[in-house]
Amino acid sequence: MMDDLDLGFDEQERGEKGKHRRGRRKDGRSGGGRGKTVLALLLAVVLLGGIGGGAFYGFDRIQNYFVTPDYDGAGTEDVTVQIPQGAFLADMAVALYDAGVIKSTKAFIEAAEDNSRSRNIQPGTYKLRKQMSGENALTAMLDPQSRIVNGVTIPEGRTAKGIYKLLSEHTDIPVKEFEAAAKDPEKLGVPDWWFTRNDGKKVKKSIEGFLFPDTYEIPPDATAEAILGQMVDHFLTVTGQMEFADRVQKERKISPYEALIVASLAQAEAGTKKDLGKVARVAYNRVYRGGFDCTCLEMDVTVNYYFELTGQETKTSGQMTQSDLDNPKNPYNRKLPGMIPTPINNPGKEALEGAMDPPNGDWLFFVAIDKEGNSAFAETYADHQKNEAKAREAGII
Repeated sequence: MMDDLDLGFDEQERGEKGKHRRGRRKDGRSGGGRGKTVLALLLAVVLLGGIGGGAFYGFDRIQNYFVTPDYDGAGTEDVTVQIPQGAFLADMAVALYDAGVIKSTKAFIEAAEDNSRSRNIQPGTYKLRKQMSGENALTAMLDPQSRIVNGVTIPEGRTAKGIYKLLSEHTDIPVKEFEAAAKDPEKLGVPDWWFTRNDGKKVKKSIEGFLFPDTYEIPPDATAEAILGQMVDHFLTVTGQMEFADRVQKERKISPYEALIVASLAQAEAGTKKDLGKVARVAYNRVYRGGFDCTCLEMDVTVNYYFELTGQETKTSGQMTQSDLDNPKNPYNRKLPGMIPTPINNPGKEALEGAMDPPNGDWLFFVAIDKEGNSAFAETYADHQKNEAKAREAGII
């Protein structure tokens, strides 16, 4: 009987991580509590008492089974722990356990359940100690002095090349290391099913579009691969919560990758957030509804993306020559039939929402008409010309 209990305890310790990930509630709290632990221990005492005094030789072993394993004290050597965006208390506990900070995930979760301030723990990098009690670990994470502030903000609509440059300036990691890490998007965490298309075009696997714009805490010893992987993970979390992939396949009848491309187009073209969905609708109408004879996008932003990829200076629409616009060697040619090969930047959540659920409309044209970035949309070229006249009067074009 004692051997069976001992084996059960070993299994508990080996299963700490998986158990709390599977069993956490939506609020991040575990399903158990100290009350149940104490009750179980008392029941064990009663049972042992009924068996006889000799059975108490195993009481300490049973106590270890029922009582939460925990360290005693403020810890030993320093260690840094990364808490990702959107982490629940159970996820934090796993990160602490993996780093050797706490003896069991339950020790931290029980301490957090007893402290209402635990909900204030922010994502980021924390300087803690190994072998801390769950309560001391929680107290340290609630102390602003424990948080290593090394944040970098990635703006919406920045290209991957632009992001590498920004990250390099912030971390001193060479751009070439980010470029090398990005060559294999799947290694960074992008699932292979993302690289499928319903339009029959060959898939070009690119990290473009998957580096989600947000503010990130960069650990002091982070590698280029780890940083980009963190951004990909955040993209997957956000799009998963939105049910982006499921909805665009069901409602738009296209692959998630094609919808991601449209989101990047909307991010590049829309002058205001309220126009993101309308610009996405224009892209859908031009390519998938055959609004133009060429079934092409005819958007100058795709030409500028090609310029940036090839190390050329980007241009305004007025500066672009006919050879720039219709270069047959450019795979992002605005006259290319169908959807372009990849996203042209990394869109934010609102652009993704616009591509996932655009407003209904038969618009094929749009033009900015004021200095605030508002656009006028038209179904016919004649109406578009009227909008262009308004834009000229306002000095926009």
